[in-house]
Amino acid sequence: MRDDVTFLSQGLRCAGWLYLPDDLKSGEQRPAIVMAHGFSAVKEMYFDAFAERFVAAGFVTLVFDYRYQGASEGEPRGHIIPAEQHEDYRNAITWVSLRPEVDSSRIGVWGSSYSGAHVLHLAAFDRRIKAAVAQVPLINGWQNAQRLMRPDVLALFVEVLAQDRVQRYTRGVVNYVPVVAPEGQPSALPTPESYEWFTQTGATRAPNWRNEVSLESMEKFLEYNPSANIHLIAPTPLLMIVASNDTLTPTDLAIAAYERALEPKSLVIAKGPHFSAYTEPGFSQTAPPAVEWFTQHLM
Repeated sequence: MRDDVTFLSQGLRCAGWLYLPDDLKSGEQRPAIVMAHGFSAVKEMYFDAFAERFVAAGFVTLVFDYRYQGASEGEPRGHIIPAEQHEDYRNAITWVSLRPEVDSSRIGVWGSSYSGAHVLHLAAFDRRIKAAVAQVPLINGWQNAQRLMRPDVLALFVEVLAQDRVQRYTRGVVNYVPVVAPEGQPSALPTPESYEWFTQTGATRAPNWRNEVSLESMEKFLEYNPSANIHLIAPTPLLMIVASNDTLTPTDLAIAAYERALEPKSLVIAKGPHFSAYTEPGFSQTAPPAVEWFTQHLM
C-alpha cells in the first residue's frame, strides 16, 4: 500500500510516498528504509521500483523529494545544497521513526548518485541509521568535476561561480544552469548519458522534473566531499553498489573510497554505466543486493 504523505523539514513541507507492507498486522512494528533521489531528480524517476522491492520484503519504506524539488515546497526551485538535503534526510528519519508501524531501532537509508553521497555522510554521524546502501555514489565533487571537464573549462567555470557569488551578494540574483544539455552545451552533468536519461525519464515518468539548477548549487557541489569520513561509518553496515563503467561518478573513485571504509561492509559491482542501475537489466543487479543487505541487518 502506498500513501502520499508530507513531513516538515525546517519549516518546509517535503512530499513523499509511504509504503506499508500488505501483511502488516495491527500494532506490529517493522524496520523502515528512508530513500531520496540524486542530483535534481525526483521520486517518480524509477524510485517506485526500488521501494516496491523493499516493501515486498517487509520494510516500511519512505521515498521523498527534497525541499526545492519535485512535489516538495521551497524557493528557489532547483536549489541543491548538500547540508540542507542532509537535514531533509534526517527529518525524514525522525518522521518515519515516529510512525506507529515503525521500529525506530531498525532504520536503514538507501541513496543513489548524489543521495548515495548523502548516505555516506549521514551514516558516518547519525547513529539512528542501522544499515546503509549507497548506489553509484558521488565520492568527491572536485575530483568528479576534474573528470568531467577539461582543466581550462573547469577554471572558467570556477570564475563563473565567483561572478555568481558577487551577484547573489549585491543583488540577490539566482542564476541557473541546465542540469543536462546536448553535447557541447554548458550543463551541470555534461555527459551524453545524463542528457539522454534525464530528458527521456523526465518526459515519460516525471513531468514535474525541471532542467535547471542554481549556480550556487554547483559551488556547493565542488566543495562536497561526502567520502571524507567513510571510515567513521563502521560499525554501521555499509553496502556500496558501483557501476562497472561509470563515467558520471567514476568507478575507480568509488572503489578507492570503499577500500577506506571499515567492516562490516560489502561491495557489489553491477555491469554497465551510471544510469543502468535504474532499469533492466541493471535493476536486477542493483535492487536484490540492497534488499538482501537490509534483510540481513535490519530484520
